[in-house]
Amino acid sequence: MIVVLSGGVGAARFLEGLAAIVAPDQITAIVNTGDDMVMHGLHISPDLDIVTCTLAGVIDRAQGWGIVGDTTECMQWLGRLGAPTWFKLGDRDLALHIYRTTRLRDGASLSQVADEIRRALGVQVQIIPMSDDPAPTQVITDHGELHFEEYFVRERCQPAIYGVRLHAAGPVRPAPALLPLLANATAIIIAPSNPVVSVGPILAVPGVREAISSTTAPVIAISPIVGGAAIKGPAVPMMKAVGMQPTALGVAEAYADLIDGIVIDTVDTELAPAIQSLGIQPLVTDTIMVGIAEKIALARAALELAGLTAMTNN
Repeated sequence: MIVVLSGGVGAARFLEGLAAIVAPDQITAIVNTGDDMVMHGLHISPDLDIVTCTLAGVIDRAQGWGIVGDTTECMQWLGRLGAPTWFKLGDRDLALHIYRTTRLRDGASLSQVADEIRRALGVQVQIIPMSDDPAPTQVITDHGELHFEEYFVRERCQPAIYGVRLHAAGPVRPAPALLPLLANATAIIIAPSNPVVSVGPILAVPGVREAISSTTAPVIAISPIVGGAAIKGPAVPMMKAVGMQPTALGVAEAYADLIDGIVIDTVDTELAPAIQSLGIQPLVTDTIMVGIAEKIALARAALELAGLTAMTNN
């Protein structure tokens, strides 16, 4: 089993490439739930939905989130009623949130619901949340403490960031399948996701960092930072806020106690010697995932660095 620590868009695109060359049922995505929130009385799981809908082939690719061809009649009516509409929810998208909320209220766990949704959408890659417990990520800003989605969507990443508070609801437990998956993984790949608010919450779940550091399986990261900039999202200011260097080297340093290798972009070739000096093997290649060919190429690079090219099916 190849286990992929996953955020949202970047991880979903990487998983598409990986599932194209490795049997999908041999892949498990452990997905960040720090972005989860309740709005309009509904439990919303942004990263779980992005990963699931991408692998199901129904994602709105222009946005990277939401369902292709969706309408927004419900949101328009909510706006007329004076309800907040800053977090756009499509009508089809709302079906996922209604189903999830109903099942959770009936006593199902978030892990169970995530599995039910991915099966209903025909996704063969296993998808599990990092925890079944509430684990919100809060961003400390000059506008006060904000839920990550408030900072990211409502405020459009404009407030200055002073820090990040993970698992703000209190202690969390790992999802039941999480630690056994890590213990038995053939390889662990850290997707090209924000190291602070996408991968960071997963690594902060009790037992996860220890399980990864003690595994004999290869552990490979893919840098989401290319030429000192993030492919998508506010990774750079967030990394600076928590004292990380916003470069591919900074990503390697953040994971230095965990990883054996890291895939970095060709524009960061000059950082390879410094990464190697950390005892981490760099692999330099194109990491920008424009289409399926680039997604597959990046997945092949990660598998090559992990010594798992024999697992590919084409």
